[in-house]
Amino acid sequence: MGAQAHIGINAHLLAFSGDYRQAGLSRYIYELLMRVPVVEPRWRFTGFTGPTGNGKAPAGFTVARPGNLRLLPSRLPTVRPPVRIAWEQTALPFAALTERLDLLHCPVNVCPLICPCPCVVTVHDLIFLLYPHTFRPARRLYLTVATRWSVRRAARVIAVSEATRLDVIRLLGVQGRRVVTVHNGVGEQFRPLDEHTKGEFAAARNVKGRAVLYVGTLEPRKNITLLLKAFSVLANHPSFDDVTLLVGGSKGWYYDEIFATARQLGLVHSGRVRFLGRVPDEHLPLWYNIASAFVYPSRYEGFGLPALEAMACGTPVLASNTSSLPEVVGDAGILLDPDDAGAWAQALRRVLEDHALARRMRQQGLERAGMFNWNRTAHQTAVVYRQVITAHERGGERRP
Repeated sequence: MGAQAHIGINAHLLAFSGDYRQAGLSRYIYELLMRVPVVEPRWRFTGFTGPTGNGKAPAGFTVARPGNLRLLPSRLPTVRPPVRIAWEQTALPFAALTERLDLLHCPVNVCPLICPCPCVVTVHDLIFLLYPHTFRPARRLYLTVATRWSVRRAARVIAVSEATRLDVIRLLGVQGRRVVTVHNGVGEQFRPLDEHTKGEFAAARNVKGRAVLYVGTLEPRKNITLLLKAFSVLANHPSFDDVTLLVGGSKGWYYDEIFATARQLGLVHSGRVRFLGRVPDEHLPLWYNIASAFVYPSRYEGFGLPALEAMACGTPVLASNTSSLPEVVGDAGILLDPDDAGAWAQALRRVLEDHALARRMRQQGLERAGMFNWNRTAHQTAVVYRQVITAHERGGERRP
């Protein structure tokens, strides 16, 4: 394999827009761009982005960007899905040809139908197949058709968890040897903070007493209505008068039921629940740190990054016992049935009352989070690149 391999990364879903687009998928792309070129300094990397990176990029991104990474912005408004889809299927293959790419990495489920170089595609989840009712019909149809074709056409498929890898094999008919698990990581900024810093932040955000935190996009799959019902049980108990539920995250889709449930339970009027909206990235470690517990009742996660970030900050985690969450949380947190509101209420009560349990969960969470980091993700991704380029230079490999 030549020392000067040229790798392209489709970064059009990299976002600094301050809404739901700047969530886990954008974080994954950002970490790839910032870290894989450092792992392979002899290679050249081109990141294909939207016209402004979907928002103003932070100074650190432009200043600390690796020297062997070039960003190539599009002139088209690819923040609009129809434009982005058209760009991916027409302009991106042409760019791969003119840039003479040795490999193209499409980091969010879909690659071009026709491409002049080998493709690697990352699949984050198959929610649109497992929970189709939580998607708008047009988006569900596109993802179903495009992802199925992409994983069969790609030279390698990266899955962000073993649970997702098994879903790809089972639901999309891809043989196991072509699908490799590369876990997401957790950034160094997610760590325990000192009491003074936490106190100042809590005071500035008017958080008094204990806080239970949720972070994630507001959408049906996240199961926030169950969380509200479970928390309402505690809210009616005098021992927990000082506890507030903080719900952080941008509005995604089909979210009206969440706000209606909070109103019906009296949690909004009483001030026992606060909807924070999207939490800026720079504030996330602080919110995790001031929380007495982090709750993640999602029915399905391809990975479950917020649970990992909370553990890295030393916050006790309660999560669903489904999909990839047991793989990420392990025995460091409490895993619960996402349909049993009573069990969530009881477990949350235990964590808030039993200080020894909370301390043990904090320590175990820190140890568990230490098993995941973005540098490892970058190294393992680079290994996949090398394998694909080497196989292509040797004349390719047969599709199973």
